[in-house]
Amino acid sequence: MNQFETLLHAQTGVKVIDSTTFVSIDLSVSSALLANIDVADSDKFGDFINRYLSENNADAAFGGYNEHRNLYTRSDIFNEEEGDERNIHIGLDLWAAPGTQIFAALDGKVHSFDYNAGVGNYGPTIILEHQIENEVFYTLYGHLSLESIEEIEIGDVFNKWQKLATLGDASVNGDYAPHLHFQLIREIEDFFGDYPGVCAKVDLDFYLQNCPDPNLLLKLK
Repeated sequence: MNQFETLLHAQTGVKVIDSTTFVSIDLSVSSALLANIDVADSDKFGDFINRYLSENNADAAFGGYNEHRNLYTRSDIFNEEEGDERNIHIGLDLWAAPGTQIFAALDGKVHSFDYNAGVGNYGPTIILEHQIENEVFYTLYGHLSLESIEEIEIGDVFNKWQKLATLGDASVNGDYAPHLHFQLIREIEDFFGDYPGVCAKVDLDFYLQNCPDPNLLLKLK
């Protein structure tokens, strides 16, 4: 670990969603779980997630950091005419029921928020700014409910474990099965209410450095 990752790992007891039992899930291009699943159909994919949770007696499934996926082929957001296809996930997903409560991972303040509309996009999104010792960094919470961004303002302060938002459903969250996209960001540049959560292979080294594994905080493995 580098110094920043060590600093993150030193945080304990981090809680991001109100589910109590978690199971890991592999949604990569090589996953046998997806062999007969239409990942482009949010209803069918949601049914698959619900079955997986039930079979594993879990409230939420997690995974996806640095994972090569086929989930994004349906959206033009990730398949622009110019440039390489973006298909490597650089956040951590927590798949759970719509309405699940989301908590601030650490003490912080609202840096920005937005409704990133469109198939494959984040939907309602909140970014918090944090400082630990001399390190300033950010956490992104994507695929939220619309209610989550209706009454917040830039600069609002949230304490660690304070309720921040709730999960949205497919009608607002980019047409995905309900889940939280949770991402660490070291340098956010000029982004506002948004930041890439999926990258192309050619850019992977940069994003792995700028967006460390969120499980350094969550410690779900």
